[in-house]
Amino acid sequence: MANDRSSYRMSAFPVTVFSHLLVISIAALMLYWLIKLREGVAFTSNVKIKIFNLHPLFTVLGFIIFSGEAIITYKGIPTTRPTLKLIHLILHLIALSAGILGICAVFKFHNQLKTAHAYTLHSWIGLSTICLFGLQLLLGFVTFLFPGAKSATRARYSPWHIFTGVVIFFMEIVTAETGLMEVFIY
Repeated sequence: MANDRSSYRMSAFPVTVFSHLLVISIAALMLYWLIKLREGVAFTSNVKIKIFNLHPLFTVLGFIIFSGEAIITYKGIPTTRPTLKLIHLILHLIALSAGILGICAVFKFHNQLKTAHAYTLHSWIGLSTICLFGLQLLLGFVTFLFPGAKSATRARYSPWHIFTGVVIFFMEIVTAETGLMEVFIY
């Protein structure tokens, strides 16, 4: 009985439920803030703040919500490992696509106002984060999926992939927090 290590493991179900409730609340608060309090969102508009509002919408949806969902995939979905890898990849691709759309929106906003790009700590942390995210996605894809490295290489890289993925996720949170502080200061 003392060697039964599974009895000491915590179920992922409560954490998964909590994280999904957190995701729903983040998305609802973000949409309420952008639509009701900041005049809405639009790709093209005479009201320039609507273009800017796409930046927090897409970056939070992509990097906080979809990236977070991709991270908890391995503990939250009871299915086969190849299916988990595919779901993990798809969610990260959605996150990267949404993040790129968010970055394009803020660059478009700055171009229309004829202001400088990347002049704050938030922008530099954000650009570093999206670059590291893309690199992590590329290395993970090449190592674990296509064409796939040898099993010994995958075994050595896997803890580093997990560690850097968590670090990048925390960088995403720091970027979001500095962006919110920037909005409230200006």
